[in-house]
Amino acid sequence: MPQPSATGRLPQEWGRLPLTVVMPTYNEADSLPRTAAVVMALPLPGLQLKVVDDASPDGTGRLADELAAGHNAPLAAGARPRMTVLHRGEKDGLGRAYAAGMLAAIDEGAEYVVQMDADGSHPAHVVPQLLGTALATDAGFVVGSRYVGGGSLDDDWGLHRKALSRFANQYARTVLGTRIRDITAGFNLWRAQTLRAVDLTTLGSAGYSFQVELKFLAVRHGYTGVEIPIRFGERTDGVSKMNLATQVESALVPLRLRLRHRGGTGH
Repeated sequence: MPQPSATGRLPQEWGRLPLTVVMPTYNEADSLPRTAAVVMALPLPGLQLKVVDDASPDGTGRLADELAAGHNAPLAAGARPRMTVLHRGEKDGLGRAYAAGMLAAIDEGAEYVVQMDADGSHPAHVVPQLLGTALATDAGFVVGSRYVGGGSLDDDWGLHRKALSRFANQYARTVLGTRIRDITAGFNLWRAQTLRAVDLTTLGSAGYSFQVELKFLAVRHGYTGVEIPIRFGERTDGVSKMNLATQVESALVPLRLRLRHRGGTGH
């Protein structure tokens, strides 16, 4: 697959492709500056970072606006902003935040969209490899996978937490009959045409199960997913937004999808 050169520079013809990293935030003021800086330093001239903030009471949205102003100055007339912020009126779930940001990204001309958390757990330096893999394989989406050869979870994750993560992923895979090894992964690259075909406005998942539903429906629409290994880190700041409601939704969504699409497959 295409790779950065020995100097870390990417081939000009694909490094400039319009790619948007969509990053939902809710009370991520401590982690956002560090994560945004790493993303903006990637050797991808065509990259834009779009923060989607759900009215964070800790001022994350205001901070994101300040960061965007800094990264966009100076901005030539007609040039694509390096960083933008989408403000939503309330906390309405990770899945809906992602859908809103991804829809905005493709409406603004992005050919590729990357999902990435703001907490530092996703390895930003892998974004060029996600893009290179999509181009080399013509995949409809590329998954940064914890559960293919070479993938791993952070050592700070305890055995119990690792076991729960693997169980949740295996549960969703089994119910949906999919070969995607990390169907619950949240670090993914999507072709714009894949997202248009799925129609993000039709997805029912509000929370983390959005990751499962989107991959399953993409495959149902005939798009191939490719997985590359990543090391999934521990968040650098802040606290997890996972709660009982999102856990219940994550358990029910695969069953609903299976019943709705009987006779189909997630291969």
